[in-house]
Amino acid sequence: MFKVLVSDPLPREALAALEPVAEVDLKPKLPPEELIRIIPQYDALVVRSGTKVTEEVLRAGKKLKVVGRAGVGVDNIDIPVATSLGIVVANAPTGNIVAAAEHTIGLMFALARNIPQAYVSVRNGEWKRSRFVGKELRRKVLGTVGLGRVATEVARRAQGLEMEVVAYDPYISSEHAERLGVQLLSLDELLARADFVTVHVPLTESTRGLIGLDAFRKMKSSAFVLNVARGGVVDEDALVQALDEGLIAGAAIDVFAQEPPSPDSPILKHPKIIVTPHLGGSTVEAQEQVAKDVAEQVLTVLQGGLAKYAVNMPMVPPEDMAVLGPYISLAEKLGRLAAQVGDPRARQVEISAYGDIVKYDLEYVEAAALKGLLDGVVDDRVNLVNAKTIAAQRHISLQRRKNPTAERYGVMLELGIVSDGKAIALRGTVMEGKPYVVNIDGFWVSFPAEGRVLLVRHHDRPGVIGKVGSLLGQHDINISFMYVGRVRPRGEAVMVMGVDEHVPGEVLDEIRSMPQTYWVRQAVL
Repeated sequence: MFKVLVSDPLPREALAALEPVAEVDLKPKLPPEELIRIIPQYDALVVRSGTKVTEEVLRAGKKLKVVGRAGVGVDNIDIPVATSLGIVVANAPTGNIVAAAEHTIGLMFALARNIPQAYVSVRNGEWKRSRFVGKELRRKVLGTVGLGRVATEVARRAQGLEMEVVAYDPYISSEHAERLGVQLLSLDELLARADFVTVHVPLTESTRGLIGLDAFRKMKSSAFVLNVARGGVVDEDALVQALDEGLIAGAAIDVFAQEPPSPDSPILKHPKIIVTPHLGGSTVEAQEQVAKDVAEQVLTVLQGGLAKYAVNMPMVPPEDMAVLGPYISLAEKLGRLAAQVGDPRARQVEISAYGDIVKYDLEYVEAAALKGLLDGVVDDRVNLVNAKTIAAQRHISLQRRKNPTAERYGVMLELGIVSDGKAIALRGTVMEGKPYVVNIDGFWVSFPAEGRVLLVRHHDRPGVIGKVGSLLGQHDINISFMYVGRVRPRGEAVMVMGVDEHVPGEVLDEIRSMPQTYWVRQAVL
């Protein structure tokens, strides 16, 4: 049984996927020192935004394989440290999309119709209808800064309200925007045209303060600003100044640079700002869904699979992963074989892909080859998350090659390793869904990349194969298969034998001492 710690409030029923294989401990609101004290016993940590997963927490988690964030933002998790330690960080970016989009639309209505202010006025015994005359959303322009998942749902709902939607997103193609019925603009063009500007981007160094005083000065004086994304994207001091100077008409803020904000923050007291306490993803349905999504990913990682939404690993569409999966396994097998039959002190690694596979993103394939090569050779835990980082730390250079055509097989991977002047090249393919090694240093062979194998390079002469087989038989070592690759008759050859038992060192020495053999290796795949 695995052990999973849930350190923020989450519904237990949403974590049901974990219970058959894991002991799940719900311990919300742990003090940092207590979290550091108990984390060494856990295989996985599940959090929302409350827990700070610091470097100290991650380094203390000697057994941690995965940190699951039940939500979108992962700025409370030290991603670089997690990556260096081989810990998968997975979030749930789709579970609260609808909740965040609906909250954005709700705040837009509240701004347009002065709903919070009117509510307070009536509760105070007033009846001042003329004071709260609002605006219709119909035929207004909504500008979304970012056009990701949440912004797309906001756009669809706004279009249903007969609003015109424009967007700024340097990572989205105009064709994609057109399919959504959204016009793609520059940021300055969007600011000048929009009646409502809504922010839907992550907080990064490039987006921090993105909507600041310079941006407010480019907006209509009648425009409204909304932030249901991340605190800090909208400059709060600049927002207050813009409202005081009449540069814009109002704002709705759900997220803050500091949460909770200081009680004396001008944001909380300004009459033209509507505030909510980070409620964008806070619906019953969303909290259940994000917890369910992250629980399923944690389970997948614990069982040796790949998380669907890992933030420190490449994102691969499921349909692509269906094709790449067997080749990821093949690449790891080739790396493992290279580490055992060659010199493990690799200096240069070259990964070549042949055939239709070159059309796909091969990040996972490359990481898998490095994992196979380094796992068991270095002291650090090596997996697909940190394999490239560890390779770089060991000054191993990585070269990539792609060729749309393949010799002999429709699709092949080749792994070349250079270690202090010595080189080895291995090729493999996938047949009937299983990885096969098909070439060793130019010798064409064909054997399944699994189990224990004995490799013997020799001069092709009568009786060599029989002598090796007889010697293994004398030592009660069973042979499951045998394959010989050679360049020409009576030339150099490589013999590959599948063996059911470990071949002792003294037997390897006997094979090595035979007249025609000159290279003997044993490997476990």
